[in-house]
Amino acid sequence: MPRAIFWDMDGTLVDSEPLWEIATYELSERLGRRITAQQRDATVGGSFDNTLRICAEHAGVTVTASQARDLHDSMFARMGELFSRFLVPRPGVRAVLSALHRHGIPMMVTTNTERSLADTAIAAVGAEFFCGSVAGDEVARFKPAPDMYLEAARRVEAPPEDCLVFEDSPAGMHAAVAAGCRVIGLPEDPADLVSGALLMQDLHGGSRSFTEVSTEEIARWFTLSARA
Repeated sequence: MPRAIFWDMDGTLVDSEPLWEIATYELSERLGRRITAQQRDATVGGSFDNTLRICAEHAGVTVTASQARDLHDSMFARMGELFSRFLVPRPGVRAVLSALHRHGIPMMVTTNTERSLADTAIAAVGAEFFCGSVAGDEVARFKPAPDMYLEAARRVEAPPEDCLVFEDSPAGMHAAVAAGCRVIGLPEDPADLVSGALLMQDLHGGSRSFTEVSTEEIARWFTLSARA
């Protein structure tokens, strides 16, 4: 078994990416030009600054620091509204978290989402399952930098190579691999899997759902991930 398990939030624990998609398209429209689906994909798993840069460049506008703060606050207020109305855990998540918690495995949420929204999502999943969390505004660099996973490993007092990570975005997988963690990737498009990660769909009968995932399976995946 891993010494600890770190869980990405958006797209892994909760199906929040459709909600981020709504707010991201609205942000781009507010700047004057709706981004393309491909540009939206480039924002997944990234920071607000990255999203704003993509939207502003597409619209051909320059955003001042004051405007950026206002856009940030309005987007996050919108996300708070969407989270409170629509956010639910992904299938099987609560069951597998409960089983791992009973086994005494320390678990943390590791998300680029800022603390103000992260806590809402963690509560929707079940804060009682986790020994802590690292939010995007609590480290020097967002994913794909390894900072978040190095900090999580430090907090649980375990070497990164003894920690297992579940991630759906390329940015998150890159971050976890760079930190030295073992990584199970569950991207919607298997082609987005990054080097050094194992594809969950290959391990779980083609599925990226946590339904019927057992603690024994996760222990086996952890062993297999050493060869990735």
